[in-house]
Amino acid sequence: MKYEGMIYRPPSEARSLIVQATIGCAHNKCTFCSMYKDKKFRIRRVEDIIKDLESAREYYKNIKRIFLADGDALILKTEDLLRILKHIIKIFPECERVGIYATPRDILNKSVEELKALKDNGLGIMYMGIESGNDTILDKINKEIDSKYIIEAGKKAKESRIDLSVTLISGIGGREYIKNHAIDSAKVINAINPDYVGLLTLMLEEGTELYNDYKYGDFNPLSPEEVMLETRLFIENIEVNDCVFRSNHASNYISLKGVLNRDKDRLLEEIDEALKENNYKPEGLRGL
Repeated sequence: MKYEGMIYRPPSEARSLIVQATIGCAHNKCTFCSMYKDKKFRIRRVEDIIKDLESAREYYKNIKRIFLADGDALILKTEDLLRILKHIIKIFPECERVGIYATPRDILNKSVEELKALKDNGLGIMYMGIESGNDTILDKINKEIDSKYIIEAGKKAKESRIDLSVTLISGIGGREYIKNHAIDSAKVINAINPDYVGLLTLMLEEGTELYNDYKYGDFNPLSPEEVMLETRLFIENIEVNDCVFRSNHASNYISLKGVLNRDKDRLLEEIDEALKENNYKPEGLRGL
């Protein structure tokens, strides 16, 4: 196996075999992200990816899940992805699921028929980081897409029957956009109704544009209590069916797990209890 640079994967892929199909991220312009700044994006040769898979087969006896990294491996041509997936089926018959990062642009660049073909050959889940559903915030963090584009991609993913996991970032809009971020993000999730929603909390990374904005007073990050209030407002506005919700990443201040909308009231109660224990509610946020 050959890895280049730091490797990132979703929390749910912790026990997966990770194989780099791309190096870095094709977009790599988000103001908050430092993950791939040390890498120049490129797509690896299929032959090299297959060599890595074969090397792993020699070393590991039982592989249940495989994750194709780096940032947006769905950018590969469909025929190349199919070749990789078919090889996985051949040499890892015990593999239950293949996962992949997918940007909204990657999804929209493929037809529903192409996505269904990937599904039929083992692609079980796509992870789409949207960060926010608010267009102003999306513009500020340089996603170069808007909420309408995200919804279109999400609906196409759902039509393909590949499980869709969507990630949002608490506090990404700063104090100025708490309400906008929470409510508009809920609207996007309601429109897509993904299979999974993960809520991370913003961690300012040195060397990023957003960190410099914070350093020079142009970005006001949320306190832990404000993050809880923003999260509460988001959940309060969610209207979906059978969507697994997780806010239990290392970045989160409290651990929240449930299925929306079934566990909505319980999740709100857990947030209220956390706020009560801290006995904190900023005067400017009363009435959220």
